[in-house]
Amino acid sequence: MSHEIRDTGSVPTFYSNQVLESERFYLDAVGSVRQPLAVVCGGRERCGPDYRIDRADFPFHSIEFVARGKGTLILKGRTEALYPGRVFSYGPGVPHLIAAEGPEPLVKYFVDFTGPTAAKILRDNGLAPGTAVRIASPDTVLRIFDDLIAAGCSGTRQGPAICAKLVELLVLKIAEAGLVDDPYRSAAFATYQSCRQYIRDHFPTLRTLEEIAESCHVDEAYLCRLFKRFDSQSPYQYLTQLKMAQAARFLQRNDKLIKQVAFDLGFSDPFHFSRAFKKVFGLSPAAFRKLR
Repeated sequence: MSHEIRDTGSVPTFYSNQVLESERFYLDAVGSVRQPLAVVCGGRERCGPDYRIDRADFPFHSIEFVARGKGTLILKGRTEALYPGRVFSYGPGVPHLIAAEGPEPLVKYFVDFTGPTAAKILRDNGLAPGTAVRIASPDTVLRIFDDLIAAGCSGTRQGPAICAKLVELLVLKIAEAGLVDDPYRSAAFATYQSCRQYIRDHFPTLRTLEEIAESCHVDEAYLCRLFKRFDSQSPYQYLTQLKMAQAARFLQRNDKLIKQVAFDLGFSDPFHFSRAFKKVFGLSPAAFRKLR
């Protein structure tokens, strides 16, 4: 069982330690009073069975998204069930309780933000603090959270501004997805989520669709149908996207040869790696490295 906690920036006191694994960032944006909206922190948490957050108040506006597992949510005294595809928001003056339940770990994404326009953006898009909804297109939300984590962990000067724009996009996409009134078909989505997370966790060593399907204990055709239903790309395209994003990060440093980067990402042939990289970024790994 993994117990890896990866935090970028000073760790806030309100971060829970009841997690099995996490990837979180902290931007210390509280002082950005001139900005209409500023992201403070965010990330992904795989919660332990004892996970329980019980707060009477919270200083920032927050959006959370359940990717896997089940739990219980109490917002302003109203009890809601947590399951994959559930989005909820809270903020200053909104008491909330979040608790995991069941044998499968609760996996959720979150982003905390502040600023004079934060509350209005949420209210205008049906996500006023204290709201819990289901969404019809969870893959869109997952993509934006992935981009948020990448921008928040980047350490670049542009990172905070990118995060702020991504929060605005996140709220708009949640509103666009609409509400689902019937119970969410959680079995197929949970399988999709499990496979997607496996690819994300093991992409450096995975090579083929067959390896993904075998490791996830599903049929290749069924795996492709799941991604067609819940995502906008195939499982192999998602694998390639992760590999190339990691390759770009490696190439921004000069401590590795291009053929070593290819090998580290599961490519036995450096020429195959270069073709795949150029297909994604429009230029060769060598040309990309020169851009530094």
